Amino acid sequence: MNRNLFFYVFLLLGIELTSCIQQTSLYDPNATSTTNSTGVPESDIYLYPFNDESSNNVVELTISTNKALNADAIQTEIPHLKYNKEWLCLFTQDDCNHSTYAYTWASINGKPQTDSTFYDVQQLLAGDLPPDTFSYHKSLGCTDGAGNEVRFAFTTALFQENKNLNDLTSVRKGYTDNYFRFYMKSTLTWSDIRDMLNYGNGIAFHNGEDDNWSANEDSILKHYSIGQDSIIKHLSGRGSKMLADPDGNIHYINAAYRFPTIQTLTAEGNANTKVYPFKVETDLKEDIIERTFYDTPSQIKTAIIENMNTPKEQRPAITIGAHRAYDDTGKLFLWINDTYGKDGDDTVWFPCQEEYYEYCYYRNHAKITKSSDGNTLKLTVSMPSGEYFYYPSITVNLSGLKKSDIQSITTSSNVTGLSYADHKNNLMININCRTHLLDLAKHYVSVYLKSKTEDKLRDAKYFVNMLKDSDDKETLLKSLK
Repeated sequence: MNRNLFFYVFLLLGIELTSCIQQTSLYDPNATSTTNSTGVPESDIYLYPFNDESSNNVVELTISTNKALNADAIQTEIPHLKYNKEWLCLFTQDDCNHSTYAYTWASINGKPQTDSTFYDVQQLLAGDLPPDTFSYHKSLGCTDGAGNEVRFAFTTALFQENKNLNDLTSVRKGYTDNYFRFYMKSTLTWSDIRDMLNYGNGIAFHNGEDDNWSANEDSILKHYSIGQDSIIKHLSGRGSKMLADPDGNIHYINAAYRFPTIQTLTAEGNANTKVYPFKVETDLKEDIIERTFYDTPSQIKTAIIENMNTPKEQRPAITIGAHRAYDDTGKLFLWINDTYGKDGDDTVWFPCQEEYYEYCYYRNHAKITKSSDGNTLKLTVSMPSGEYFYYPSITVNLSGLKKSDIQSITTSSNVTGLSYADHKNNLMININCRTHLLDLAKHYVSVYLKSKTEDKLRDAKYFVNMLKDSDDKETLLKSLK
């Protein structure tokens, strides 16, 4: 019995020693490794708790001014585009392509980019990056009209049942014998998707796992349910309410109409709605928004420039579809930022389609009531929402008021983000009801404080500036100085 026990102990020690030798041989012995294995699980990546997002918000604002008010004389309006922007840009990237994170998302958020290699979120956080990286040293977006940045956002079309989304990422900081870990993967990972969602990007159903059932509407419907379960499981309760039509397959669209949680769609040949934002007077539910796959970024630039030569009431949305992104994708977004975004004339709103759909829904279903008492105006805004809504925010214009009239604005506790400014002859108020906006800001502040890099400081300030004025916000801002 003792001899058998000794044998098994010796065998286990030998296996463990061999395993350690094999693992160590993968690394430069002089390099500093950030992990003891080649795989980093997705559970290590922060994700906003979408499963606990607010819905059906009833918002109360108390606006104290320096003049007597008459509520009946003050008109309220939810403008066609958030922040009173003058044109809309939507971008959808299909096929769950690895470049969606390392090129598209990276260029928008001021992260390192490359010309020919790729990386995942774990490698980015560890500083384990390809040797050919470069950066714009700024993020790309517009403003909320009150001086706060709003970064461009886009839609990632998922292969929601693909097992490769579960692949682990190899982190080998300092290892330079080869760069196989930065080769293009067949898909994104769930970890990459989690990170992109934190920044306001959206997701959509796309191809299923097996093309054998793609011509069968009933099978597609069944797999929508399977795919939704997978999305919810890996994204902490966040579901998808959008379809990016794959390959012009009408069966996917017909099945989507039978799957109630899909509420907004985009397609090329099968589209039924070309969006003219200033003519939209419905909530766009189940409308198939037309998108265009341009051959080159220069064609997109031409379309935008031609669009801007028409009155805003007649401008169609610029709706872009893409598969893989390249370095010129980032250059296109940089041009939009510098020409029409926060570093240009600040006229563009560039959200993901989910956010635009939700905004149209709120614009058509929200109810605003008002009353006045002396110098105080009280507003109540009811915002009914649908299933899997994650962008509970709107813009409200008030006629007859200016920012100089305002002494203070206090809100109900469900308002977590608030900004206001003059817009023409109106007071514009931006209201955000995301439940865990403070926790999101705290997370990115903590990330910066652990590793004080330029891009992490930008992120921390970005999320803190989303918050309404409060002691918590002041404390976070002080920690960044």
